[in-house]
Amino acid sequence: MKTPRAWHVRLRELPMMSGSRQRPPLKRPVWIIALVSMVCMFLIATYVYPIRHSAVAACNFLSSRGCSYYVDIPSTPSRALTDDEIYSQVVIKEVLKSPLQSKNPKVAFLFLTLGTLPFERLWHKFFEGHEDRFSVYVHASREKPWHVSPYFIGRDIRSDKVVWGKISMVDAERRLLANALRDSDNQHFVLLSDSFTDPGPLGNGRYSDHMLPEVEIKDFRKGSQWFTMKRQHAVIVMADSLYYTKFRLYCKPGMEHGKNCYADEHYLPTFIRMIDPGGIANWSVTHVDWSEGKWHPKSYRAQDVTYELLQNITSIDESLHVTSDVKKTTMLHPCMWNGQRRPCYLFARKFYPETLDRLLHLFSNYTMV
Repeated sequence: MKTPRAWHVRLRELPMMSGSRQRPPLKRPVWIIALVSMVCMFLIATYVYPIRHSAVAACNFLSSRGCSYYVDIPSTPSRALTDDEIYSQVVIKEVLKSPLQSKNPKVAFLFLTLGTLPFERLWHKFFEGHEDRFSVYVHASREKPWHVSPYFIGRDIRSDKVVWGKISMVDAERRLLANALRDSDNQHFVLLSDSFTDPGPLGNGRYSDHMLPEVEIKDFRKGSQWFTMKRQHAVIVMADSLYYTKFRLYCKPGMEHGKNCYADEHYLPTFIRMIDPGGIANWSVTHVDWSEGKWHPKSYRAQDVTYELLQNITSIDESLHVTSDVKKTTMLHPCMWNGQRRPCYLFARKFYPETLDRLLHLFSNYTMV
């Protein structure tokens, strides 16, 4: 074959290169190229092998995909979770991630009452002119209410007996929430509440070790029954059976050692605080005056209702709690809305029915800027 020989001939014809060729000095800024390379390597290494404790700082310069990765990293639990806790956390996480979807978001007002609402005429005044922004649901536990406002007619739900201080109060709240959730436009829910830690006998003194391991005493909270919540929280309350069962069994009057625990004051504040501590305000939007130091808050008579009273209530911008232990520690927290200090209260109680005419008169002439 002649092909190999032809290759040899051509190789002989190539000029021979003796020694290495001299290159001109490099003109590129080598130190800049080296520095950029090191930075790129650092960023790649950080993305592939993230430093968990620096997740927040890393999100400032990494991609959005990287940030979502950090957010999804679950915190290491202090103990092994039970199967029921894992199931519950999966549902809660998915619900909290779901966006609010409504072209006409409304506020659902949930009325928990024995029968006829004594202030229905006042609520009519409040709702008038905002017909597409709210919905009404009434749970009357003793007798069928007589309605005078068209906003309340046909808004009664199936009700059941409610006993103060027992789990039936929570059942009524859940029943109201369930009916309100059927309307997808209802995005916020108001039961016409706040949460705080009370180390005294009327706070953590009501806690039972039977709630372990799911509910620890450090998570136990106390609050008023009257609450406001967003749709995601309402859905989670409907889906919950684990924590509800704990409070149904181990938070009730007449427990061991003479303890009296009231589920309507502890279940929702504790549960919501555990599942979404950053998504709650930790104060009530309903004003109640406990300054008399009695078992029940101050009630207002007709002569108590003045322009000055309404002005004082609507100007309060600090949430006050007093612990039930011997220290009687006073805790004051500013009410912050979107980073600004604002008035705390949208509603108030307790007013006797005799105050209705006075309130109607003041409502027509009172405007808060």
